[in-house]
Amino acid sequence: MAQPLVGIARLAHAAPLIEAKRVVSYSQLATFELLNRCSSARMPFAWTINPYRGCEFACKYCYARYTHEFMEFHDPFEFENRIFAKQWNPAAFRQKLRKIDRRESIALGTATDPYQPAERRYGLTRSILEVFAAMPGYRLSITTKSDLIARDVDVLKAIAKHSELSVNMTLTTVDTELARKLEPRAARPDLRLEAMRTLTAAGISCGTLCCPVMPLINDKESQLDAVASATRAAGAGWFVANPLFLTAQPKQVFFEFIRNEFPQLAAKYGQAFAHTPYLREAYKEKIRERVHAIRARHGFGPRGGAWEDKELLEPQMMLPLGIPEANAVS
Repeated sequence: MAQPLVGIARLAHAAPLIEAKRVVSYSQLATFELLNRCSSARMPFAWTINPYRGCEFACKYCYARYTHEFMEFHDPFEFENRIFAKQWNPAAFRQKLRKIDRRESIALGTATDPYQPAERRYGLTRSILEVFAAMPGYRLSITTKSDLIARDVDVLKAIAKHSELSVNMTLTTVDTELARKLEPRAARPDLRLEAMRTLTAAGISCGTLCCPVMPLINDKESQLDAVASATRAAGAGWFVANPLFLTAQPKQVFFEFIRNEFPQLAAKYGQAFAHTPYLREAYKEKIRERVHAIRARHGFGPRGGAWEDKELLEPQMMLPLGIPEANAVS
């Protein structure tokens, strides 16, 4: 006999449908807490905000697919096709913001992209940013791979006047064809770079997350250097990378992608991830050395808001990004 759904799973399965497209559906999810304490002390932020659950960008390597399992959605592709827009209470959000230690960093977009296509329809991210624009003295970072962030340059400038603000633009490659394979519904690399130019021209502090670095796909020094060079020219102040890691659900999607697009690598990836979600320490050290050399070559500074002094993010750090447990309501 099936167990009754509880917590976030019950709410998700009862969530009213807002809109259904050919592939993607959007539902409204009741939310008690929009601002969540990060469960890992190793991360460069203390609080997380994710306006949406699921992410339409459909990145083949996405580590966050496991978060849909908390809602009892076990098909890994539901993460990119069943999107939930959080119904939040601005007054309660402001009240909680007033109670936190303003020296602690807040990260917007740790599990799903805050500027995915749903944002064009529902504007949750912008409405959250408008709260920060009216409340001074916070440390806020935003991570995205969307050029839509340039739409909000006005409110970002307002935040930056009285708070510490940094924007991380995720860019895994400057090769448009490869990007389309890896991130089928995300903005093209050139559009992300143009958005970064817009933000940095407006005085917004921006940097690059080259995440993840995938063996024999985007990990050549020339490939990483091309990303660093392009983003540095667009005004990036820091450059951070981390190697691919694959837990159970993401592994299903990524291995299917490898078999279809890079079949010559299927056996090597199968061997590398046969018994662990993580690549060998020797590989991580090799990437660390490459990133260090690239940072020095292009004059990247050590400071990037919450990402200060980070060259290589350990994959283990990226798992518990303040995502509530199965029965939590968020």
